[in-house]
Amino acid sequence: MDPRRSIPRTDELLLLADATSNLSTATLKALAHDVQAAARRGEISPEDVRDVFVARANQGATTLTPVINATGVVVHTNVGRAPLSTGAVEAMSRAAGYVDVEMDLDAGVRSRERGKQATEALLAACPAAEDALVVNNGASALLLAAATFAEGGDLVISRGELIEIGAGFRLPELIESARVRLVEVGATNRTHPADYERAHEAKAILKVHPSNYRVEGFTASVSVAQLREIANANGQTLIVDTGSGLLAPDPLLPDEPDATTALKQGADVVLFSGDKLLGGPQAGVVLGTREAIARMRKHPLARAVRIDKLRLAALEATMRLAYNPTHAYLHADPAVLKQRTEALAAKVGGTVVAHDGRVGGGGAPGHPLPGYAVELDEELAHALRRHDPAILGRVHGGRLLIDLRCVPEDQDALVAAAIVEAVDEAAGEVRA
Repeated sequence: MDPRRSIPRTDELLLLADATSNLSTATLKALAHDVQAAARRGEISPEDVRDVFVARANQGATTLTPVINATGVVVHTNVGRAPLSTGAVEAMSRAAGYVDVEMDLDAGVRSRERGKQATEALLAACPAAEDALVVNNGASALLLAAATFAEGGDLVISRGELIEIGAGFRLPELIESARVRLVEVGATNRTHPADYERAHEAKAILKVHPSNYRVEGFTASVSVAQLREIANANGQTLIVDTGSGLLAPDPLLPDEPDATTALKQGADVVLFSGDKLLGGPQAGVVLGTREAIARMRKHPLARAVRIDKLRLAALEATMRLAYNPTHAYLHADPAVLKQRTEALAAKVGGTVVAHDGRVGGGGAPGHPLPGYAVELDEELAHALRRHDPAILGRVHGGRLLIDLRCVPEDQDALVAAAIVEAVDEAAGEVRA
């Protein structure tokens, strides 16, 4: 008899889940069909269908897999960029129910100051800004700024800043979707003040931080202060996209632009992502003058790029709390990292090697974060990625590198146990 004839029926599987799972009937039916199809393809045996179905039915309502980031890349886009602090997670949970996101509780009427708590927290952290606006993400902030200040007209940008961001999105295409005509000036490696001055009929000037690449050698660019003088002479708005979200200068990242400096040098608005160096949730943060921010709030597109209450709560908490995981990982003490790495190597074997971490997310491209890693057999990488929680190391030069920079110290033992388990499994496969 064909063994596939013994695959349990859907109604039988649903009865198994009734007592233990809180998933909807539609979700359970889809899950049952997936497991049955896997058995028909021979990926699991018909005898295991019941156990696999029950296990998956009890995993919870989200299929996202928790990951321990052992790559040494702090803002790792593939695993969700900046990790939120416990306080920010608690703030999101608190905001999950009914909250006064658009309600004036004193007056008992609707408020027009959506996100006021988050913007106040941002302004307290960046006094150089007169006002703030938070939208869905960094691309939304740039799109809204372009539409607000240059819609139906020209927007000037250096050819050296016509960048492509993650997943193949190109800023020129994004900007032009706002009914803006880009005027490219200068050359890839050198742009001068006179290049911008010749585009005097443009409505606005845009300066973009290249983020994930560097142009070195015979180069020239125009500073924000110089662009302010040109914008003043031509009645133009100056938009500065710093990208990675540094609020103030950081000695650790000397070449990374920051919002405070750009505002003091004369930017009308500064844009950046909330889930990079700021260490918060996905958001597009806009800091600038009262007049410029007011114009952006009134633009019809502002409604389309509005941010939700959960991320507003997380952003406010991120700005107000003392501890920020992203900042802690960036400024981790190399001596402490070495001690932790040596302790891990003593438990699992492998070799302790010097390993430079990275900012990631387009921040401080090429800038090293000195640290250490345990060097292991590359073949362990797959087993560790399949662990619960998944452990993601860096595979490089035929070796697996486990860097503890972005691993909370209380998870070191969990990482060690997972590596030992993976080594034992590999050894068992070899003996078999």
